[in-house]
Amino acid sequence: MGQRLDNFLFRELKGVPKTHVYRIIRSGEVRINKGRAQAETRLEAGDVLRLPPLRMAARPEGAGGLPAAPPREFPLLYEDDALLALDKPAGVAVHGGSGVSSGVIEQLRTARPAARFLELVHRLDRETSGILLVAKKRSALTGLQDQFRERETGKTYLALVEGDWPANKKVLDAPLARYLLPGKPGSSEPGERRVRVVAKDHPDAMRAVTLVKVLARVSLPIEPGAFSLLGVTIKTGRTHQIRVHLASGGHAIAGDDKYGDFERNRALQKLGLKRMFLHAWRLQFTHPASGERMALQAELPPELRALMPQSALDALAVPAPLLAHD
Repeated sequence: MGQRLDNFLFRELKGVPKTHVYRIIRSGEVRINKGRAQAETRLEAGDVLRLPPLRMAARPEGAGGLPAAPPREFPLLYEDDALLALDKPAGVAVHGGSGVSSGVIEQLRTARPAARFLELVHRLDRETSGILLVAKKRSALTGLQDQFRERETGKTYLALVEGDWPANKKVLDAPLARYLLPGKPGSSEPGERRVRVVAKDHPDAMRAVTLVKVLARVSLPIEPGAFSLLGVTIKTGRTHQIRVHLASGGHAIAGDDKYGDFERNRALQKLGLKRMFLHAWRLQFTHPASGERMALQAELPPELRALMPQSALDALAVPAPLLAHD
């Protein structure tokens, strides 16, 4: 039997975080003989392996002359011997790569030089704030990632979207696929990656399921000023899933510079919204060591709270039910 795909990539892509390697495998960007592959797929002599463009993360100072990531601790929601939960601010990548020299995990490792093991359990978009899990033991990492893969976690986000979201539109089950925008004229570099809704028979279609609940109607002093505050639970973890699912129905997330409306975003900036209104609000999972069902919550950051009327903030005060799994 040949070597497992994930182990082969870890060996060959030493500057790429393991979480990123798993992500490109799950998303279908890694192809073996033109077909999609799994992490446990065995490579054989003569196989043709195709990878997406990758950028190596910055190495510690002294390795190739590159500077170490700046040390930074992040607000803690929970910590024990097995894991920690951070409240990630918007504007910070979870790991280095794709033009970012370092992210949460590299900065945290620098801030905690005595830590023997720190690995991201999952990821959040750079523009998204909220709950981010980091494993402190390999057993915790594999146990938690199994829960995410088997959809045994409950992940709920807060999103402010344009317009009045229909209250009866509760389930979005539309496949997604990645694509590249055209590169700059005269450049050989590809354009930015984007995601769109596609037909189920599209060759790159990935199933994506999003559950939506209207929490509050919000009126803002711009024209038109109707917005909806949504509680969004994802059953699959596709790149930009929430952003694309909501925008495809004509209700882009406020402040989204990739899938939103440019003029509307400019008006929102004048109201103080300098970022996308998407926040990883609540997370439920089973503790990988104790077996206890955990329920964490990250409050809206001040820049998002400032935009909300009191009625919307009151709607967020209702405690979440603790479920066996969502």
